[in-house]
This record gives sequence, structure tokens and C-alpha cells, in this order.
Amino acid sequence: MARKLRIQFAGAIYHVAVRGNARQVIFMDDRDRERFLESLAGAVKTYTVRLYLFCLMPNHFHLLVETPLGNLSDFMGGLITSYAVYFNKRHQRSGHLTQGRYGAWLVQGDKYLLNLSRYLHLNPVHVRGIKDKSRAERIKYLGSYRWSSLRFYTGHKRMSFLHTGPILAQVTAHWGGGNRGYRRFVENGLTDQDMSWTKWPETSPLGVGSDEFLAELEERYRTQADKATKREDVAFRKVGRRAETDTVLITVAKVFGIPKENLICRRRNATDRAVAAWSLVRFAGLTQRAVAHVLHMGSGSAVSQQIKRLINPPTSLKEKLARVEQQLLTSN
Repeated sequence: MARKLRIQFAGAIYHVAVRGNARQVIFMDDRDRERFLESLAGAVKTYTVRLYLFCLMPNHFHLLVETPLGNLSDFMGGLITSYAVYFNKRHQRSGHLTQGRYGAWLVQGDKYLLNLSRYLHLNPVHVRGIKDKSRAERIKYLGSYRWSSLRFYTGHKRMSFLHTGPILAQVTAHWGGGNRGYRRFVENGLTDQDMSWTKWPETSPLGVGSDEFLAELEERYRTQADKATKREDVAFRKVGRRAETDTVLITVAKVFGIPKENLICRRRNATDRAVAAWSLVRFAGLTQRAVAHVLHMGSGSAVSQQIKRLINPPTSLKEKLARVEQQLLTSN
């Protein structure tokens, strides 16, 4: 069955949720969490994304992001791949770290973005062992929780790659405004019984917002789906929608008969990494700078040098390049 299309456009805001494969833990300790935030900061910079919120839980994480370039798939592919390679190497494991395809729902701004931010920031107190504690105890736990962006909204020192302004601007005078107002707003969510808006997935699988916003999303989806069904010949697919980063890496790894993680590890004269770099530029539409982030190649110029190695390749490599190209064209 074909995967559901992503709706991507410049300026789109998403709630992204990523879970561990088979619900396994994806953050073993604080070192893992710190490394994930480093990867997140790097991906935000590389893909020119605006990060509004993050919340890390033991076996999943949530993000609220805006994509000025309409490139959510590239951003998430780079982030997940970078962290998964680190995690597998450190903990001496192999295979997929995350469960299937990540969830991504479009979010209307204003009050919808504000309310969703509260819901996500309250995740740490909705777990077993915490959710049944008193309100005062849960507030204390929230205040001490290091692995969400809440503390940066309530007066903690600024995090350079986190944009708090758009959400804080929605806090009304009723709550006092600013950092203190947002804290009151979130803490009120511990006892607020009017949380019916969180049932938005039952209203639309595409996102959360007003009826007008959801109708616009439905129209965007139909238009995008119609265009996709018309791409029947390979020549047209060459300039059609882009492949996702992870799809490209899996394809290259399969053709070379190696684990996908090998493509991320620095190795001298690794032809497979050169092919991965070329494929990410051609089929995923990544810039050379973005490819450098995904493949840990240091810089865009290093990527350029790797791709140049593919000029006039030997016959055996030509055959592998042709197989990569054919598989990515037919799967896209």
C-alpha cells in the first residue's frame, strides 16, 4: 500500500511525534538526550527550520516546528538518521530505532498553536507514577524537568535554536502575559477539564485548526494526490516529488549490500558514501551542506569532492549507480 502523502509547503507548522520501534526506549540516559538536542540544533540550522517546542520522553519525542522552506521530510530524515546512527553505535545495536513513519500534523497558528504547546509540555506529568500525584507535586516535577522546552518559556536562560516568541505572543492578558503568564497557563492545564480540542485527530487526520483551515488542508491534499497519480512515466518522475532522505539511504545501502548505518560512518575511499551523497542531492533535493550534515562529511565542499569521484566510474560502479537510480525513480 502506498504511503500517505505529506503535505509540505513554505511556512507550514507541524506537530511531529516520533516513537521508538516496538515502543522501545530511545533515550537511555542524559548523555543520549544531550546528544539528541545537539543533533536537533544542527538539523534546525542546516534545514532553516524554526523550532517552537520539544519534549523528550523515554520512548518518544514531540516537536513543534515551522518549515519556511517547506522541507519537513528532509529535516526529519536528517535528524532521525543522525541520532539513530549515534544511538546504535553507542549502545552496540543495529536495525531501526524509530517506529515506522513519524507522525506529522499541520497546525494552525494563534490559539491552536498555544493550546497544543500546553498539551505537549504537560506530557511529562501524564505518565505512570506522576499523573496521580497532587497538583503541587506535579507542578514541582514540571519545573524540574530538564528535557522539554517548557523551562525556556517560563524564564530560564535562552536557548539559541528555540523560538519562543510566536507562542508567548498568544498568551492573553488574562494570564499576565510573558513567561509568568505562560507558566500560569500551563499549570492551569493540570486541572482544566475543557480539553476536548485535543480530540482533533477524530476531526481530521491532517491537522488541528478551524474548519476553514482544515478545509484548506483537504484541498491541498487532494491537489497533491491528483498530481502524484499523474506521474506515470519515468521521465516525468525525474522532476517530480522528491524522495525522503531515509528512503534514499535505504536504497543505496541495499544496492551495496551494507547496513544503512555504514553510510554515516566516516571511512577512507568509501564509494558507497559518495553514491549516497550524489543520490541525496539528486533524488532528495538536499543541498550539499544538508548532505554533509546527514552523512557526517564535515562540509558542503567535502560532499562536492565525494560526488566528483563518480565522474567516469568503472563498469561495476556504473551498474550500481544505475540500480540506485532505477529503484528511486520507480519508488517515487
